[in-house]
Amino acid sequence: MQLTTLLALATAAVVPALGAVIPRAVGKATVLNHCSIPVTLWSVGSSVSAPVALAATNGTYSEEFVKDPVTGGKALKITTTSDGLYTGAPELILAYSLDGSNVWYDLSSVFGDAFKGHKVTVTGKGTGSCGAIEWAEGTQPAGSQTKVCGSAGDVVLDLCAA
Repeated sequence: MQLTTLLALATAAVVPALGAVIPRAVGKATVLNHCSIPVTLWSVGSSVSAPVALAATNGTYSEEFVKDPVTGGKALKITTTSDGLYTGAPELILAYSLDGSNVWYDLSSVFGDAFKGHKVTVTGKGTGSCGAIEWAEGTQPAGSQTKVCGSAGDVVLDLCAA
């Protein structure tokens, strides 16, 4: 009986303290496709997801932030062709890394400019001063694009943004 009481008291003391360290809610990485063409997305970490088609003008994809056990982060790779990840097509990449109560994110492109001529934005919607990324012409500017936001908020990539 005394051991049960002791364990209950220890648990009552430790659990609230852990609550301050462990985030209670985790946000999402979201991609909105406002372009006039469909796009294809892959979620890439230590493994590659099946391709996800986002319909033209209103396609949406979301995933809850996760910490990949091998790579530490995830990359949402987007192409304008259905097999672009495997053919060297231009890719737009929203990468994120969950780090306790923060999520670090950036936007980059490889193999060309998939959204050249179209505005692309990333908006952090969380606690603190979340940084925004804007590519007015859909091409990657010089310099770092890395931003940070509270991990309970969402990070939203808007393709062909208004």
